[in-house]
Amino acid sequence: MNAIIAKRVDSGTPDTSEISDLARAAGYTVVGEVTQTRTEDPALGMGEGKVEELAVLSEQLDAEAVIFDNRLDPYQTYNLGQKLPTGVEVIDRFTLILDIFGQRAQTRKAQLQVELAELRYELPRAEAKTSLAKREERPGFMGLGEYDESREQDIKKQISNIRDELERIEKTEEHRRQQRRESGFDLVALAGYTNAGKSTLMRQLATDLDVDENEELHPDLDSTAKSEDRLFTTLGTTTRKMEARRRDVLLTDTVGFISDLPHWLVESFKSTLDQVYRADLILLVVDVSDPVEEIREKLVTSHDTLYERNEAPIVTVLNKIDKVDAEELDEKRAALSALAPNPVAVSGQEGENVDALIDRIDAELPDWEHERLVLPMTEETMSVVSWIHDNAQVNDVNYGDDDVLVDFEARPTVVEQSRSKASDLTPAAESA
Repeated sequence: MNAIIAKRVDSGTPDTSEISDLARAAGYTVVGEVTQTRTEDPALGMGEGKVEELAVLSEQLDAEAVIFDNRLDPYQTYNLGQKLPTGVEVIDRFTLILDIFGQRAQTRKAQLQVELAELRYELPRAEAKTSLAKREERPGFMGLGEYDESREQDIKKQISNIRDELERIEKTEEHRRQQRRESGFDLVALAGYTNAGKSTLMRQLATDLDVDENEELHPDLDSTAKSEDRLFTTLGTTTRKMEARRRDVLLTDTVGFISDLPHWLVESFKSTLDQVYRADLILLVVDVSDPVEEIREKLVTSHDTLYERNEAPIVTVLNKIDKVDAEELDEKRAALSALAPNPVAVSGQEGENVDALIDRIDAELPDWEHERLVLPMTEETMSVVSWIHDNAQVNDVNYGDDDVLVDFEARPTVVEQSRSKASDLTPAAESA
């Protein structure tokens, strides 16, 4: 499906690289572009002359859609449709993103989030129709569709129902996260912009995992994480066990950030971002081959998103060092030092410096507590010792005639559980 890209900026030079990538990710073939630097035209978004240029180009290139890297209100969308050749669809940035999300949503949670975003997008349009109808105007001629008095209330009801279902899913996921922590797992989340290479890096960090063996304990673990050069490969979340030094670590890859997302769209995917917010450590992955100003802008936006609700430490990962030379890498490290004071530079594609990243992850995760427990010798003692082996780093075990001394390190929650299990052990009554 042929598409022309259109973009207007208030000042500077319009950059169409991201919107072109998004269009291709949605399945369009980009055949041309029209850009303009000027203030927004209230009726058309772009100036009338540029819109006429778009119309001619659409005819010449047999375009079926014009994709605007701007937000268009319903009236601008209608007016543009009247100026373009019959059959040419007008699509704005956010409609395009929703289209991609809809194509990629596989899980029930992802599908609900896409539906919620679509309803949030539609609601103001339904409200506009209601407003026009109350003024005894006919909104159909403005491209808003026929007025349906109940549609606005239907949308609000659907939004409420979806929120309730997402909340139930989130409670289940939070329970699962808590179980993992109690089982001694540290939770590490990959965050960053789309195409930063998060999924590729995940394949380097994750162990080969037989899902069947972990089905009961972790039914949502995925055996593979796709790594493709396209936007939004990961729409939901992918969780895998990580190759760590001495700790049990679960690594989660989440939907990538993208610039200039409206609040209603970010809010729709809040429960996916919770996977990041509630991690023990965040790896903020950036593509170091991008221009330094672009990297800086992405880091600022990512930090704004993460620091809003996140409490975990953040490690910046400069990925794709195979695409830059040593001099460029050093220059970018220096230029970004304020935003990324101690980054780890890696190549997820080549596996270069991944060991250093694993060491850094181990160092940044929450400290473990050291514990020495004396367990009375009972019929249940060995099962407690076995549980500690499974959930902690055991340094030494000494068996006496009447007790067992276990020296270990573990997460605070595991230490607490170990003490509780020890206190429940009751020595067998001595025979008379």
